[in-house]
Amino acid sequence: MNSPMIYELRKPTQMEPNKKYPALFLMHGIGSNEQNMLSLIDGLKDRCFIFSVRGQLSQPPGYAYFTIQGYGKPHREVFDHGISQLNSFIDYAVGQYQVDSDRLYLLGFSQGAIVSMTLGLTLGNRIKGIVALSGYIPGFVKEEYNIKPVDQLSLFISHGEFDNILPYEWGVESNEYFKSLNAQVTFKSYPEGHTVSLENKQDFTNWLLEDLAKQ
Repeated sequence: MNSPMIYELRKPTQMEPNKKYPALFLMHGIGSNEQNMLSLIDGLKDRCFIFSVRGQLSQPPGYAYFTIQGYGKPHREVFDHGISQLNSFIDYAVGQYQVDSDRLYLLGFSQGAIVSMTLGLTLGNRIKGIVALSGYIPGFVKEEYNIKPVDQLSLFISHGEFDNILPYEWGVESNEYFKSLNAQVTFKSYPEGHTVSLENKQDFTNWLLEDLAKQ
């Protein structure tokens, strides 16, 4: 089976033949690429499969998962296709590698956070945990998508208080929305703009390591 998307792979060290391992899927921001996200997960590389997934659309100087028609409004058709492609890629990864399908994690920044939270809502408790850095949930996702139960889903949502690209309030709304669906949410804010600070990186790494250690 051919991969539906281009990706960069890091495997756990000292893998055992008959053992399955957690998987972390990385999604980048608009105009970025699959290489840029790998620097965010230094402390996690030995513990799980890491799939850093390139957006399927060209967006110089890099790539994107969807296009934008207005402020906070993705092009619906392009967005739907991007989510479908990412869904297919997760199925591909689980089928091709020694991945534990009960321990799937998503980590995204900006546009990557938007698709990560959307995937969490559409796949529901099939996803174990999500790290969503500086993103939001499109209105049509909340209103028109088939939202699955997320009561077993854990999230780390963070946002910069001075984000001039995607407003801080959108991060607050994402936190409140997932909590209203009974997901387990850790929400953190930082005195930053549209970026991932060192403190933010340390916080979500610790959160992921703690969640990975639960099983």
